[in-house]
Amino acid sequence: MSGPEAATASDATSTVVPRRRALATVIFVVFLDLVGFGIVIPILPFYVRSFGVSDVFIGLLAASYSLMQFVFAPLLGRLSDARGRRPVLMLSLAGSVVAWTVFGLAGEVLALSGLVAGVATLFASRMLAGAMGGNIATAQAYVADVTPVDRRAASLGLIGAAFSLGFIFGPALGGVLASDTVVAAARNLLPAVVPATRFSLPSFGAATLSLLALLSAALFLPEPERSRGPAQRVTLVSGFVEALSDHRLRGLVGSFFLLSLAFSGVQVMFIPFAADVYGYDATQTAFFLTYIGFLGALNQGVLVGRLSARYAESRLAVVGALVLLVALTLLPFSPDVGRLLPPMGGPAWFTRELFVLLVDGALLSFGNSLLNVSLSTLVSTTASADRQGNAFGVTQGAGSLGRTVGPPAMAVLYVAGFWWPFVIGAVLLAPIVFILARAAVDATPGISV
Repeated sequence: MSGPEAATASDATSTVVPRRRALATVIFVVFLDLVGFGIVIPILPFYVRSFGVSDVFIGLLAASYSLMQFVFAPLLGRLSDARGRRPVLMLSLAGSVVAWTVFGLAGEVLALSGLVAGVATLFASRMLAGAMGGNIATAQAYVADVTPVDRRAASLGLIGAAFSLGFIFGPALGGVLASDTVVAAARNLLPAVVPATRFSLPSFGAATLSLLALLSAALFLPEPERSRGPAQRVTLVSGFVEALSDHRLRGLVGSFFLLSLAFSGVQVMFIPFAADVYGYDATQTAFFLTYIGFLGALNQGVLVGRLSARYAESRLAVVGALVLLVALTLLPFSPDVGRLLPPMGGPAWFTRELFVLLVDGALLSFGNSLLNVSLSTLVSTTASADRQGNAFGVTQGAGSLGRTVGPPAMAVLYVAGFWWPFVIGAVLLAPIVFILARAAVDATPGISV
């Protein structure tokens, strides 16, 4: 075949292949970075306790990360609109390499310079990691650049799947690196100047993966073709003012804040809930979190994309918010609901209470996956082509603000009553349902409110 038709088909094919390669590369980069993030999760509370300080510092350390992400995510997103996605991604990954390395050295600083210097090093490293954590917004904007609108939800779902896979493989790898066998082998193999402890090795492992992600971006990630905005002065306030001045984005920014406020607090308090109500130890809780991570990868990588091909994102977001609301309300009462069920067969450990918890966990994963991906897709389709980075940066910043406030607030509520964080989390989702329901109605021809 020859002529204009053949040329057109050839051009289309040559465009699709680089787009797919670019999409695969950015997802791989995000996956590596998040595996590194997940590596440190199992050891972080114990690392803080090794400094001899109160557990309050665990919450403060988490809040410092989220606060810096709140400040810097909009700035990095807006900068990526003006300067390019690739350089901002590489900058943030390079910062992550430094942050994880310093985090692993904090124990040495403690031994050499005392408690204040050691704790300050912990906070400095986590704050730098939070500032560089805005790269997810840039990655989402990159996906929007290289993906047609009709496939954007499925592609953004792959970013969410990379998140979930990172939280499946990361903690497991962190546990291996912190094991006595690996620590002993590292002490024999590494130079004496490199500290090899159950806390430093996972940190250095995270730094290595961020370095690998940086090299992958440098070698294989092209800058996408897109419309660029003017090189305006990048400020936190101007980024939020611009996004909030758009009535279509305003509700989405508020939804990201409320969702993160509710869900981050619930995530933090689930481990004490599992210990206090179900009697689970750290290993049993880790198995359940792995189960949730696996479902999240399946939901965001496969199911959400198929649903988005059949239904509008605004409607899927409403369904996700409702499912999540029901699941959060049910969670603290899952043992009571389980005891109402008839006796179940199977092994002794598979109790009725566990069955209800597994079902509720599946609902939590499905609702959160559907809501998060649908919200991200709505942000992408609402923002103009030259403002994708700013829009994603602002929404991620709003989410980071929610994650700064949520954990300490929900911890206080948990002390008052173990069910309070989950019920209040469900209440916080009600405004999201209203906002998204209005958006779904407005998007439906012939219907008004």
